[in-house]
Amino acid sequence: MEQRRSILKGLAGGAALWAAGPPAHARAPFQSTRIVVETRGGGPDLILIPGLASTSAVWSRTAARLADRRRLHLISVRGFGELTAGANADGAIMGAVAGEVRRYIAEAGLASPAIIGHSMGGQVALRVAADAPGRVGRVMTVDASPFFPALISPGATVGDVEPIAQVAYQAVQFLGDEGLRSRGRALGLELGGAADAVFGSMGWQGGDRRVLAQALYEVMTVDLRHRLPDIAAPVTVVYGWSPDEASPRSRADGLFRGAYASLPRPATFERIEGAEHMVMIDQPGRFLAAVERFLA
Repeated sequence: MEQRRSILKGLAGGAALWAAGPPAHARAPFQSTRIVVETRGGGPDLILIPGLASTSAVWSRTAARLADRRRLHLISVRGFGELTAGANADGAIMGAVAGEVRRYIAEAGLASPAIIGHSMGGQVALRVAADAPGRVGRVMTVDASPFFPALISPGATVGDVEPIAQVAYQAVQFLGDEGLRSRGRALGLELGGAADAVFGSMGWQGGDRRVLAQALYEVMTVDLRHRLPDIAAPVTVVYGWSPDEASPRSRADGLFRGAYASLPRPATFERIEGAEHMVMIDQPGRFLAAVERFLA
């Protein structure tokens, strides 16, 4: 009888290990043709996703502050900065990148990680949370909207912005990074004076022009507002704000609240005075305080 109990106990233990998968140290390194992941620190899991034409370098100050208390998973999109384009050189990008982040969460065995995404990275974070509602603990978007044109004109539609997005796509494809910089002000005026928000202050690290052009096009035309009801995780929305009524940032409160109105659980809104698009760089102290509240 005792021998039978020992055998059954061993089988039960083996079944539990099988269900849990191999231990973290035994898992093969994550490989992707669309993203690169750097892991550092220890503690509860936190995924950091940069924005358009940025790499994980934009999170350097944030990572330095949190690495002693969090296990950080720093995402970079292939084709941004000096990374080769890989599979991102052809076709749509953001949905596939979100799919790779979901695959990473599963293969790395992350349990309800928190995700912070800046700009385009915020849209990726929203996609991940909507597509895998049981796998994400909480989400912070940083100066990101489920539909960016609505931050300029709340009544804007994809059809309204499509011609402008096509011009932007061609500008990057044929003129490259410097061409886009020089054309940015004119294109921004067509978007309602939003040159700085859309083109000028994105932490632009350059990259493969095919990837930059497609990603910019998607940032301008993708509307994720219909996906917000699928998000079960709590969402915190961080954005730059100005008390100066002459600044477009003075209207940010209402615009961001309207953008996230269809979340099933009301979002927490954190406005960062004195910040523009690169909130974590423009006001690092205030941003880190908001992150601490988010993670508490």
